[in-house]
Amino acid sequence: MASMQYPDAKRLDIVDVIHGHEVADPYRWLEDPTGEDTKQWSAQQDALVQPYLAALPGRHRLAERLRDLIPGVIGPPSVRGARSFFLRRQPDEEHAAVWLRDGDGTERALVDPNALSADATITLDDWAPSIEGDRLAYLLSTGGDEESTLRVIDVASGDLVDGPIDRTRYTPIGWMPGGEEFFYVRRLPPNAVPAGEDQFHRRVYRHRVGADPAADELVFGDGDDKTAYYAASVSHDGRWLIVGRWLGTAPRSDVYIADLTFPELTFTTILEAEDADTSSPVVHPLDGRLYVMTNRDAPRWRLVVTDPEHPQPENWRDVIPESGAVLTGYAITADAIVGVHTRHVVSEVTLVDKVSGATRGRVDLPGLGSADIATRAEGGDDVWIGYTDFVTPYRVLHYGVASQRLETWADPPGAVEVKGVVAEQVTYQSKDGTDVRLFVLHNDTTTPNGRRPTILYGYGGFGVDMAPAYRSAALAWVEAGGVYAVANIRGGNEEGEQWHRDGMRGNKQNVFDDFIAAAESLVANGWTDPAHLGISGGSNGGLLMGAMVTQRPDLFASVLCSAPLLDMIRYEQFGLGQTWNDEYGAVEEPEEFEWLLGYSPYHRVEPGTAYPAVLFTVFESDTRVDPNHARKMCAALQSATTGDRPILIRREVDVGHAGRSISRYVDLYADELAFHAARLGLDIAST
Repeated sequence: MASMQYPDAKRLDIVDVIHGHEVADPYRWLEDPTGEDTKQWSAQQDALVQPYLAALPGRHRLAERLRDLIPGVIGPPSVRGARSFFLRRQPDEEHAAVWLRDGDGTERALVDPNALSADATITLDDWAPSIEGDRLAYLLSTGGDEESTLRVIDVASGDLVDGPIDRTRYTPIGWMPGGEEFFYVRRLPPNAVPAGEDQFHRRVYRHRVGADPAADELVFGDGDDKTAYYAASVSHDGRWLIVGRWLGTAPRSDVYIADLTFPELTFTTILEAEDADTSSPVVHPLDGRLYVMTNRDAPRWRLVVTDPEHPQPENWRDVIPESGAVLTGYAITADAIVGVHTRHVVSEVTLVDKVSGATRGRVDLPGLGSADIATRAEGGDDVWIGYTDFVTPYRVLHYGVASQRLETWADPPGAVEVKGVVAEQVTYQSKDGTDVRLFVLHNDTTTPNGRRPTILYGYGGFGVDMAPAYRSAALAWVEAGGVYAVANIRGGNEEGEQWHRDGMRGNKQNVFDDFIAAAESLVANGWTDPAHLGISGGSNGGLLMGAMVTQRPDLFASVLCSAPLLDMIRYEQFGLGQTWNDEYGAVEEPEEFEWLLGYSPYHRVEPGTAYPAVLFTVFESDTRVDPNHARKMCAALQSATTGDRPILIRREVDVGHAGRSISRYVDLYADELAFHAARLGLDIAST
């Protein structure tokens, strides 16, 4: 293929001196999406990439198969008395809706985003029924911007009784009994914060349904750090308010509790200023005790219990002690605690005695997959287990603790037939000798031949694990004869919090070394070679892709880099970047600047290098990771590469970092897989 003629991209002589280092930034002009030069460059890139992707062999056939492989959606129920609230999406719908199942078994949709916009750009961000199930709070955003607005409806009539309340992105809802009040999190108005900081400055408020939110009572966070995030929950009886506090995405939290029966709201510290995190604290109505899941003195997490009036760590008692597996969730029933662990990222569900902490038994899951868990807030015998694996769409199981009977509560609507796909978990060694796990998916008739078209996927950050889960794109690739691999590299939670920390801040190179070693293991084990190996990742995983392009351009033939972070010297200045500096480091700190400059992909692009084929995918309404990262990196690579492999950028409008319609997902996945197939030699046109 002849070399592509890329749009002209002027190089500016911009050099910043930071901590004594000269740092060049020739494409800084591409940071401004409103600039005429940026708009012209983007339009020219659109004109280059769109016909290229549309003409890829088998692209349209692949899109049809992807649509067939995407089932409907079902979610676990939030049970309120005789009512069950849950998510459901039919296969022909663009978005999931909140459904209600009444005690008599009748069902109806309560909040349906499909009916709210003709172009499917309104998304449902979250929802929470009141304690009695009479009201439902929910969050909507438009065009992918994730700028949620909060509304409340009366469940019986469907009438709107509150909202919209803006500036409620990422808010929890802590309902009070009776459904007349709740605690929530809202950002300060833009005119109350310094310029450019309107995405920050959250506070916890108490709100009365139907009242003017401007008059809400501020209960927590006054004067706090601008990057603080909060969780707020209320005990089932309405007595206790629990507030969690995080600075950005730092893996440590402060937790406080207040007795709402007192006229003056006074918080007692549960945990503060410690290098530890907590999850899902609750005062349970069955025994009135406070349960806290924590990694304090337990990198693989544990569950502790204490008196809510004396909640400090010296009064904690282990209910589920730390073990060789990672505790990821729990549910409290009438006479047992059901715990969910992952062992090398594969889920296990166990029953634990509430008094002694002894294991009473295990729940046999359908396969080697991932599980989450829910139960009635007031306790009882029922447990709902969400389950998925690489070939099984997410389904909901019901488990009776007393009967020890496991049965299907609901399968996702729409049959999906997946045959002959094998998922293997293997272990390889990273550069420093650390054992790392890798899932390898292939057809049961596919064997290693040294040149199988292979996609390797990774993320490696923020304590997010790459657990077994149904992936329609992976299955479409494997069906066509390819190999798809998922690496459980450091930076995630696959082996607990230490695994995360071994891949963050000054240890970030471990993430890249783990991924390189995963690729090399696929080659060494005969699956593929560099000419047939592609890689994919998005967001923090897009940073990983940028590091691979610049550290090992010889090892990969194609790269899919989605919504990426790539300029690690200026990342804090855009989107939510200032909330991530505990994960990556802060440029203002000399040592941390050295970490960042050492691997920042944008600053490691070398002219005269034959780079692999790269497809950047960006979303113009992305309010987390600014698309300017990909624009600048694309321009740098197009200028630097000496090879004939394409470097392209695909952008979309009216979508953001996360939620989108199913049709948009299909189009995106089809373009990505067809791009890989064309570069790696996978025939998707005749499959």
